[in-house]
Amino acid sequence: MAGGAAVNVSGGKEYSGKMTNFVFLTCLVAATGGLIFGYDIGISGGVTSMESFLLKFFPSVYRLQEKSDSTSEYCKFNSEMLTLFTSSLYLAALVASFFASTVTRVFGRKWSMFYGGLTFLVGAALNGAAENLLMLILGRILLGIGVGFANQSVPLYLSEMAPAKLRGMLNIGFQLMITIGILAANLINYWTAQIKGGWGWRISLVLAAVPGGIIAVGALALPDTPNSLIERGHEEAAKAMLRKVRGTEEVEEEFRDLVIASNDSRAVKHPWQNILQRRYRPQLTMAVLIPFFQQVTGINVIMFYAPVLFKTVGFGDQAALMSSVITGVVNMVATFVSIISVDKLGRRALFLEGGVQMLICQIIVGILVGVKFGVTGAETELSKGYAALVVFFICLYVSAFAWSWGPLGWLVPSEIFPLEIRSAGQSINVSVNMFFTFIIAQVFLNMLCHMKFGLFFFFGGWVIIMTTFISFFLPETKNVPIEEMVFVWKNHWFWGKFIPDEALHIESRTAIAAAP
Repeated sequence: MAGGAAVNVSGGKEYSGKMTNFVFLTCLVAATGGLIFGYDIGISGGVTSMESFLLKFFPSVYRLQEKSDSTSEYCKFNSEMLTLFTSSLYLAALVASFFASTVTRVFGRKWSMFYGGLTFLVGAALNGAAENLLMLILGRILLGIGVGFANQSVPLYLSEMAPAKLRGMLNIGFQLMITIGILAANLINYWTAQIKGGWGWRISLVLAAVPGGIIAVGALALPDTPNSLIERGHEEAAKAMLRKVRGTEEVEEEFRDLVIASNDSRAVKHPWQNILQRRYRPQLTMAVLIPFFQQVTGINVIMFYAPVLFKTVGFGDQAALMSSVITGVVNMVATFVSIISVDKLGRRALFLEGGVQMLICQIIVGILVGVKFGVTGAETELSKGYAALVVFFICLYVSAFAWSWGPLGWLVPSEIFPLEIRSAGQSINVSVNMFFTFIIAQVFLNMLCHMKFGLFFFFGGWVIIMTTFISFFLPETKNVPIEEMVFVWKNHWFWGKFIPDEALHIESRTAIAAAP
């Protein structure tokens, strides 16, 4: 075929191109947008377990802990205002993601990253200086706006810049940065909790400005993706950028496909209406269910409230923070398994294996906690051996999530949408993710108080449902160019009936044009 394209097993084409230093560095910088999301996930649970923080902003929770003899271990942190501190960020991120969609489409992916980093930086400063609950919540809202913009734009940027064969690996750089952010936050919490004078939580909160500043400054140095440049009418610049990111002059075929897709995209005046069309039903379903399932795995129960959770099951203050550091290390290291294998084994294999492993671990942890605390939650201490056993199975659970639903929950939705509805589709993905993150964060402590150890079985039930769903309804998307993804859905046993034959007209025209 002319132009450096060949037919792949999906029925689409494989374009010329390789990993270049330029692509690697730009994707590395863009992926740092995950730091702000990860840092916040890790930091909030740590500061809410610090007595000085609780005493200043949530004195009722502090007093409840003091009455440990009369309070169930399951209910010691049950406070609507305390969960609002954590969950308000995700509600703000939900709303911000819709505005980010417009910014991403009209101005480019890099400016969404810049605005996200900038607002996150301001929110961090406000939280670090907080003197009352209003300042604290306002700072969280600004952090949420930053997360909404970054989460909307970064996965798109990575998927569009990466060669198809390496898209999974480079996109998972976003999840890797999330895990690094979580680990950094856990380490900082462990250190600041030991600062005398009870002001260490301020350092934990204000240091969120560091990842915010990194992505804000980094975004200014980033080039825009060829897809975004074409979408905004800069075709010559897009072709030059495509040559640079692919490391070859043979980009005519891919460039032609991108231009045709962009022209069709411009004909779509109302992407939010078009995304509801029957032909986009497979992608829309995945953009809703995958982020929903990602949240009901129960992972955010561990990551948001790791120190609180470990403290609840009998760990001391410092032991609780150290246990969350351990899970943070496991989370980061296990993500490399996904980076290495996602473009070889494929998305489905990792999803399915991770689901089985998470389910087994959740059942075991639920049994261990139930045996020790029972229904009343009256037991207050665990032996070191028993506590180590709980941490071990939680780490096994975290590792399974880290190479399956963690990275793939962001990767798959970002790579399946055609250009004409891509920004809208990613906004739906982020908003659903943030909405259910908000719900889980808001109700978890109350659920723990009422469902007790049964909470682990509750999330385990969802893992059974989502693993079954992936088995039947998610086609394999590895190594498929994102502009050729329609073939994947057309060939699927269920989704194929939703894809009309005319939906293949772009691929048919470009295939004819590329024929020798």
